Amino acid sequence: MALYLSQFAYTSEAWAALAKNPQNRAEVIGRLLERMGGRLHNLYYCFGEYDGVILFEAPDDTTAVATLIAALSPGHVKAIKTTKLLTVEETMEAMRKAGGVTYQGPSTGR
Repeated sequence: MALYLSQFAYTSEAWAALAKNPQNRAEVIGRLLERMGGRLHNLYYCFGEYDGVILFEAPDDTTAVATLIAALSPGHVKAIKTTKLLTVEETMEAMRKAGGVTYQGPSTGR
């Protein structure tokens, strides 16, 4: 399965609801991922531009996006940024493939 990192920011309304009724959102997103064939590694809250980070697995990119669409549909998230993560082995394979080809960059026209 592929590994993904999603950073998210809640709306102020979502923070207000969570302050009044604290909830373990890792349990909720974990159940959604399981229904979609994926797995939650963990959810972390943080300081900065985003309020939290989830690290999760999904069988493929389409499933990852479908899961995120489902998770975003209630409207409690105002921003999200998702990155597909590659293992060291996958990256080394990419390096080997790249090492076997050449590519000409743009010329200066001179």
